Amino acid sequence: MFSVVRGYNILVIVFAQYLTAIYILAYNRPLKEVVFDLNLFMLVLASAATIAAGYIINNFYDSEKDLINRPIKSRLDRLVSQNTKLSFYFVLNFMAVIMASYVSFNAVVFFSVYIFGIWFYSHKLKKLPFIGNLTSAILTITPFFAIFLYYKNFDGVIFVHAIFLFLMIAMRELTKDLENIKGDIAQNYTTIPVIYGERVSKIMLTVLAVLTIIPSYLLLFKYEVGYMFVFFYLSIALLMVFMVLLWKSDTKIHYLILHNILKFIILAGVFSILLIDPSVILNRI
Repeated sequence: MFSVVRGYNILVIVFAQYLTAIYILAYNRPLKEVVFDLNLFMLVLASAATIAAGYIINNFYDSEKDLINRPIKSRLDRLVSQNTKLSFYFVLNFMAVIMASYVSFNAVVFFSVYIFGIWFYSHKLKKLPFIGNLTSAILTITPFFAIFLYYKNFDGVIFVHAIFLFLMIAMRELTKDLENIKGDIAQNYTTIPVIYGERVSKIMLTVLAVLTIIPSYLLLFKYEVGYMFVFFYLSIALLMVFMVLLWKSDTKIHYLILHNILKFIILAGVFSILLIDPSVILNRI
């Protein structure tokens, strides 16, 4: 079940939400007030439960495709019956709504819409080119939007960070489509690589990679990001490597390497939030 809900991803998202709250959204509040905020804790737990449920329903609809694209993981996931997965799906969503109700009615509405969005994406939108990729990227950053709405911090730097993250996730989703093209063809998924081919997909990835320069430049030279500048320079270097390898790639293993490069950038971005101001913890205790 831990494999089905991708528990490692959820742990990273929980950590990222707290770091975002401490260092970006509520940077001017006492540390204890943020860390021990019960409302924030409930929002993070509701996000974790909803995301876990999302992975379950996604696994349910993609079970046949995953036999082709991820045979080893698929065999592991099949140790848990479909009935058990669906039971967990409904329980997790119910728990998410209950935890959101502790915060406010608006939080309940937010997570109810989020739950429906994940189901509709897994059931219908995932198979559509462009719309599926766009929806997936939006759903991935939605948990951070919940924290953003809670703190109501509308600083421009937050939107620039969000744009950078959105572009990276969009690139990852399109790279995953290239990696999983065999399974998508077998299951009649009309993804961008299936409909328009690998060359068009590579052009789109190149454009997205170039677009990341805009938020990177703004964060490096227009906003104060402390020592996080190291991460953005590293990201630019890795994206240059990514683009070189992209145009030489033509097999699943090549696209898997590209996918892992993007995952590394996103994961490194989470932990590099600590570099914004290393003294922020000591100064706010």
